Amino acid sequence: MIQRIQSIWLLLASLTICCLVFIPMVTANVGGIEYHVIASGLYKKVGNQTTQVESYLPLFISSVAVVLICLFNIFNFKRRTIQKRIIMATIVFIIGLSFWCSQYAKNIPGGLENADYNVGMFLPVIAILFCLMAIRGSITTRNY
Repeated sequence: MIQRIQSIWLLLASLTICCLVFIPMVTANVGGIEYHVIASGLYKKVGNQTTQVESYLPLFISSVAVVLICLFNIFNFKRRTIQKRIIMATIVFIIGLSFWCSQYAKNIPGGLENADYNVGMFLPVIAILFCLMAIRGSITTRNY
């Protein structure tokens, strides 16, 4: 059934990774201009106007792919061993995605020394925890 606990954990993991597209990972204020990095690119905010400085299309596509893998894996509830293997692969993808995000965060003007880390930087860790809980739920769920 889709109501199993691992389905809920996988849904939470996909929502957490989806938030990378909307929640800034790093912000910096350089000369009165605020810069922030999200999965789709580097943005600068001058006054009330926000413009995209640099596009991170491959990072955006990778984030969406990880979200889709988590959502697709919800429907593997009848094949638990395959579901666990896909979850483990998803964890590896999320680790790679977080490393990639940190590499793009280095592109922020003023460097990381003057930058503030936001909630978006910790979202991959939370998604990994949700995936681990899904593995745990997949192991402990019994057939009735």
